[in-house]
Amino acid sequence: MTADVDILLKALASPLRRRILGWLSDPETHFPQQEHTFLLGVCAGQIERKCGLAQSAVSAHLAKLQNAGLLACVKLGQMHFFKRREDNIARLALLLEARL
Repeated sequence: MTADVDILLKALASPLRRRILGWLSDPETHFPQQEHTFLLGVCAGQIERKCGLAQSAVSAHLAKLQNAGLLACVKLGQMHFFKRREDNIARLALLLEARL
């Protein structure tokens, strides 16, 4: 379990990745220009625009969060939609509370 916690904490070490998770906690407020329903998540292009970084940099941040189990990704055609894995985020909060 220690390795899992370390992976999660490394994913959360970046201020930008923490901001992305924060934005995705309330997508309607933070991504009002999205044309698609939020049921699938937020389109990667919307996240890229909000970050103001190159697509490759944002993709790397999203991949780090996804690999840590904090984000889920759904592909629809050529588009990728991301949303928070609330179950894993809650599990992380419990782990931290128990260990700190």
